[in-house]
Amino acid sequence: MTRLLDAQGLEISHEGHRTRLKWHRLRKQCADPLFSAEVMAEGFAAGASMELDLRVRADGGFVVLHDKELEGETTGHGPVAEKSVSDLRDIRMQEGDRPLILSEDLAAMMQSTHPAALLQFDMKDDFEAIGARGVAHLAAHFRDIAASVIVSGDSLDLIVAVKEKLPDLLRGIDPTDKLYGIRKASGWKAVETELRADLRGPTEPDTIYLHWPLILDAANAGLDMIALCQDEGKRVDAWTFTLKDPEAGFSEEEWRGFSALMALKPDQITTDEAPATERAWRRRMAD
Repeated sequence: MTRLLDAQGLEISHEGHRTRLKWHRLRKQCADPLFSAEVMAEGFAAGASMELDLRVRADGGFVVLHDKELEGETTGHGPVAEKSVSDLRDIRMQEGDRPLILSEDLAAMMQSTHPAALLQFDMKDDFEAIGARGVAHLAAHFRDIAASVIVSGDSLDLIVAVKEKLPDLLRGIDPTDKLYGIRKASGWKAVETELRADLRGPTEPDTIYLHWPLILDAANAGLDMIALCQDEGKRVDAWTFTLKDPEAGFSEEEWRGFSALMALKPDQITTDEAPATERAWRRRMAD
């Protein structure tokens, strides 16, 4: 691997295992603006794994936003789901006065990318909100793109619908909230049973997204969730680990958590500070 790539926050290799670093909400570092088209273009060129959030519009298309309401991230007002393309064209992101990224824009940007690049569409609405029309929109715009796409969400009905309409796209599921609830109510054995059912369920997921503290809590209780998923042929993304002080690197507490996580060999770690995490890891390994 070249020095340049080393500095780009793409992956960490440890004990023969490669863990990709995924750029959370299209940010290579916290200093980057949320959902930056410029950072996405850089990631496409470098072969990065990146994530963005999609919210459904009134016309069945999508816009790259996390929140249900426009107020939090943009200059607009009201629910995203009530807005059409024309409503959203004049609205800007609060950071940097940038235009919003619509799904049509995304499809155009993804026509030329590095073969290793992977873009996760994290669907923030459920199938009831998105419906057959929204899935048809995804099919119309993303069936023949060059980049690898993985569609994820916690709505299993939605992921099944995507599988039926777009069988060539990768799929991911995030059972974290459900598993936290099961652990509280019924304990770790019930968590294991539910996770196995999800892995073998109708979504046929490629990747399982799990909160990294949940992974470590399970491991301390004797349940290796990552190994369980990998034994079923699935990848695991541990989310979201972000250094509090990117320049200083790991605090002792952060290092204990991160090194314990890396020992379990996740396939990917979601972070808002990918290059800094890679640098901090290398610094610790050199000590």
